[in-house]
Amino acid sequence: MEADEDRHDRVDQEIGALAGPLWAFALDRSGPRADGDLARAGFTVTRESRGLLARCGEGRPCVAFRLPGDTRPELGHNVLTAAVLGAALATARITSGEPGSVLVTEGVPVPGADEVDAALTFRAGVHTWSWAPLAARTELRVSVQGRSGPATDALAGLVQTFTAVAALRSRLAAGTSVQGIVTHGGESTDAVPEFAEARFGLRAPATAALDRLVADVTAAAEGAALATGTKAVVERIGPDHSHFRENPVLSARFATHLAACGIHSTPPEPGGSPGWSEVGDVSVRVPTLHPSVAILDPDHAVGTPEFAAAAVSARARSVLLATGAALARTAVDLLAHPALVSQAWDGFTARSRQE
Repeated sequence: MEADEDRHDRVDQEIGALAGPLWAFALDRSGPRADGDLARAGFTVTRESRGLLARCGEGRPCVAFRLPGDTRPELGHNVLTAAVLGAALATARITSGEPGSVLVTEGVPVPGADEVDAALTFRAGVHTWSWAPLAARTELRVSVQGRSGPATDALAGLVQTFTAVAALRSRLAAGTSVQGIVTHGGESTDAVPEFAEARFGLRAPATAALDRLVADVTAAAEGAALATGTKAVVERIGPDHSHFRENPVLSARFATHLAACGIHSTPPEPGGSPGWSEVGDVSVRVPTLHPSVAILDPDHAVGTPEFAAAAVSARARSVLLATGAALARTAVDLLAHPALVSQAWDGFTARSRQE
């Protein structure tokens, strides 16, 4: 078998050869699709209503690369898409004809454990972390109805719910949040509202903590209804998203390769309110890699005009190439060493038991 160092050198060469096209892909504001590049590289591409599924090779191990469904620079998705696409192309070229397969998904769910051994992606952000935390998330609809008989103000019941949630918010654990909006507050200022409605977005560090938060918000709404003589109905409308289950084997392997490519990462800082992503749903099904690599300094935020400008900067180009190479190096290691795949699954199982 070819030595790991030689395979890694070949990865670097492939990413170097792809540097120009990948950067052009990242700069294309028309929303380029990966179909053509993947098909030309030998992938069998299936376009679905939500996105695409592409496969190269056969059997296990199977490494899946996950692309987002868009290339918005304000979220860094242009850098993410180009880097992950480059990693998939380089991996497929280097492992062509060898056992195992490479899968690419864009905008569609990554298959489960019956088909995939590891899912690889990352986020372009303002921190360089070996893995990026993601919160569990759900959404609640709170509907408040005035009772029959003497008029009761449904909006008053809803306002009291917001007051109760504000009190709840003051004692939430780090990484837990509740954010609400009023979606219906009545029809006229000349009439007592008989119906009012709000939606609340809930986040928590883990799925079990999210369930407890749902129970707390439900109790707050029901207590507010009791206090105002109204009736509250709380519905969990989702879609629910899981927290991110970090895989220490994949995180450590990627961090080593990223350092070799000139970028050093650390574990994530404790506390704060992590974002959410469908990557969390993937991570509780199969071993998943989801690091963060900074394209802008931490005193800025993702989603801002400054971040969008950073996503087309020289720094973003360097991050694209280094991260693409580190992802591909990790993938070829997994495809070449079934024992590493087993270690990743062992880490996955251990984290599952801890949760």
